[in-house]
Amino acid sequence: MTFARSLCLSAVGAALALPALAQSQTAKATLKDAQGKEVGAVELVQVTNGVLLRMALKGAPAGERAFHIHAVGKCEAPFTSAGPHFNPAGHKHGLEAKEGSHAGDMPNLHIPASGDLVIEIANPMVTLAKGQPNSLFDADGSAIVIHAGKDDYKSDPAGNAGDRIICGVITE
Repeated sequence: MTFARSLCLSAVGAALALPALAQSQTAKATLKDAQGKEVGAVELVQVTNGVLLRMALKGAPAGERAFHIHAVGKCEAPFTSAGPHFNPAGHKHGLEAKEGSHAGDMPNLHIPASGDLVIEIANPMVTLAKGQPNSLFDADGSAIVIHAGKDDYKSDPAGNAGDRIICGVITE
């Protein structure tokens, strides 16, 4: 086989793989409160070292709020259906945990009095690539959850963050 033909076949193979790759590169979650009112959205983008989350909230309760990725893609109020934090490595909870934190642990949100907030945050511990141990698209999916209180970054298993007040299933 000539080099040119080999290169051509490689390009065809890569082109055929592009649609599957593109589908796994972005995701989204529509955030709703316990009454079913839409209060925001998250766009998730696969980047070289993890996933970039772009969140926009409108009319969310003001204050310091815990924000996590949860292990189950289900959001039935009061959102316990979303399961525990996404934690494929079996670590302790908290960004301050010496053993390493849950993959779904995220910094607290500081929602202003207006209830409107736009942020971007990278999570290097998760992926959108299906079939990986840390994929948000595992068998039961994943969800974004905002809690009533702030995360203390150390109490296991959930940082004493309080009730779950906003939830959104991560979808393609």
